[in-house]
Amino acid sequence: MSKIKIFSLGGLNENGKNMYVVEVDKNIYVFDAGLKYDNEKNLGIDYIIPNFDYLIKNQKRIKGIFLSHGHEANMGALPDILTSIPKVPIYGAKLTLEIVRQDLEEAGIHHAVFHEVKAHKKVDFGKESIFPIRVTHSIPDALCYVLYTEDGAIVYTGDFTFDHQETGIFGTDLGKLAYVGKQGVLCLLCESMYANRPGYTSPNHRVQDFIRSVLAKNENRIIATIFPAHFYRIQEIFDEVAKTHRKVVIMGKSLQNMIYYGINNHYLNVDKKMIGDLSNLEDRDAVIFISDEKEKPFANLERIIKGFDKYIKLKKTDTIFITEPSYEGIERRLALVMDEIAMLGVNAISLSSKKHLLHHASCEDLKLMLNIMNPKYVFPVKGEYRNQYALAEIASSMGISDDRILLKQNGDVVTFVNGNLKDSKSRVEVDEILIDGTSSNDIGNLVLKDREMLGENGIVIVSCTLDKETKKVIAGPSIVTRGFIYVKENQDLVQEIKELSKQILEKNIEIGFKRVDYACIKNEVRESLGKYFYNEMNSKPMIITVIQEV
Repeated sequence: MSKIKIFSLGGLNENGKNMYVVEVDKNIYVFDAGLKYDNEKNLGIDYIIPNFDYLIKNQKRIKGIFLSHGHEANMGALPDILTSIPKVPIYGAKLTLEIVRQDLEEAGIHHAVFHEVKAHKKVDFGKESIFPIRVTHSIPDALCYVLYTEDGAIVYTGDFTFDHQETGIFGTDLGKLAYVGKQGVLCLLCESMYANRPGYTSPNHRVQDFIRSVLAKNENRIIATIFPAHFYRIQEIFDEVAKTHRKVVIMGKSLQNMIYYGINNHYLNVDKKMIGDLSNLEDRDAVIFISDEKEKPFANLERIIKGFDKYIKLKKTDTIFITEPSYEGIERRLALVMDEIAMLGVNAISLSSKKHLLHHASCEDLKLMLNIMNPKYVFPVKGEYRNQYALAEIASSMGISDDRILLKQNGDVVTFVNGNLKDSKSRVEVDEILIDGTSSNDIGNLVLKDREMLGENGIVIVSCTLDKETKKVIAGPSIVTRGFIYVKENQDLVQEIKELSKQILEKNIEIGFKRVDYACIKNEVRESLGKYFYNEMNSKPMIITVIQEV
C-alpha cells in the first residue's frame, strides 16, 4: 500500500501550460510540460511556462517526464526545463520526441535523455509501471498514460476525442482503455476543454468539405496558416489540393522539416511532387503554408500583412485562409488580424469556432471515457475552471458522488493513502515564468510594471554633467522625453522641468565638497517632477536622472 499525491504545476483554470505531477511514495512522475502564449496582458511577453522549482528541488526523485503528444501546450516548456534539470528522463512516442528534438536543437540544447515509448508496451519502474494507450488527437502518436500503482491505476487522458472513422495512426484503442477500466482506476485525470459543448466532437473536427470549397471558390493564390504539428489538418489540406493542379509551397525551415519528417515516416500520406519551392511562390494558383512556432499566434502572418516578409508580398487577388478554428485566448488577436487584412482589400477566410472544433473531448466523448474507465475519483484538468466545473457536472450526472469529484487549482494537493482520499489542505507553491524572446530568465512583475508605465505615460530623462573636482554644473540639466509630450510644442514645459531640476541639483551640491549624494538627488528629482507632472497634466511618466562627472 502506498501514499499518492497528485497536483498540478500548470494547466488548471487556464488553457495550456499543462504539467501534472503524481507522487507515489518517493517516486515522482510528471505528465506533460507545456507552455501557453501570452494573452497580451503582459507587455512584450512571448510565452509563459510553469514555475518548476519543485521539480528542481526534487529532481533526484523524478522517474521521468511523460509527454502525451507533440503540441506546445504539452511539451513547449522542455527547452527551459532542461537548462535547469538536464538529466531528467523524457518519455514520449517517436513523433513527439522528434518534435522535441527540433525544439531543443533550435534552443541549442543537445543533452536530453530520451526514452521512446510505444503504445501498449509497458514501462516498469519497480512497484509502479506506465502503460501508454493510443488516442485520437490532431497529431499522430498521441497517448493516454496509465500509471499502475499498488492501490489502483492513475489515468491521464491527455488530449483526446472519439472518432470511430479513424482506425490507423489517428485511431483510439478502445479495447485497451476498456481493459484498464476493468482492472480498476483509482483516479482519472481527464481533459475538460470542451466539457460544456453538447454532443460528440466528431465529425465537427473534419473540414474537408470546407477546404474543398475554399479551393474551388478562390482560383488565385491562397496563403494558409498552419498550426504547428496539427498533422490531421495538414493531411486534410493535402488531400484536397491533390484533387487540383495546385502546388503547395511550405515556408519556414521548421515547418518544412516537420512535414517532410511526417511524409518520410508515414505520418502523412502525401505525394512529394505536389510540393513546390520558392520558384512557385508567385504562381497564380499556389497554396502557401505559413506557420508560427514559439512566437505569438499569427506573428508570421502579421509580418506578411505589414509588408516585412522577405519572400511574400500580398496581392489583392490573394486569399488568406486561417485553417484552424480560434480558441479561448486568441479570439481578440484573430479579430485584429482579420481587420488588418480587410483594410488591405485582401480576401480572408477563417473557420468558425462554433461549427468547427479542435480535437478535444465534448460532453458525449467525456461520458464515454468516464463510462469506460469507471474511476473511483475524477480529477478534471486541462481547461478554464468553468470547463472543469462542466466536467464535474457530467461526472455527477453519471452517478459519481460529489466527494469523489476533485475540483482543484494549480498547487492544490490531492492525497490518497492506501487507496483512500485523505482530507488535505497542503499546497505546493506555484507560479508562472514569463519568457521574453529567447531568454530563459523570468521577466518579473517589476519589469512588467515598468513596461506598462512606459506604454501609458512615456519617459522623461534628466541628465547633467558636473566637474569632478569642484562639483560645479558644467552642462545641463538637459531634458529628453519619449512618449510623453511633443517637445516642439511644449518648450515652456521643458524649460520649467529644467528649472525645477536645476534647483534640486544646486540645493544638494555643496560647492567645494568632493562627496555628493547622487541617490538623494535622483530621488528628489523623481518625487518633485512626479508631483509637478501629476498636478499640471494628470500624468505619471517614468523619470530617470543621469548625473555624470568629468
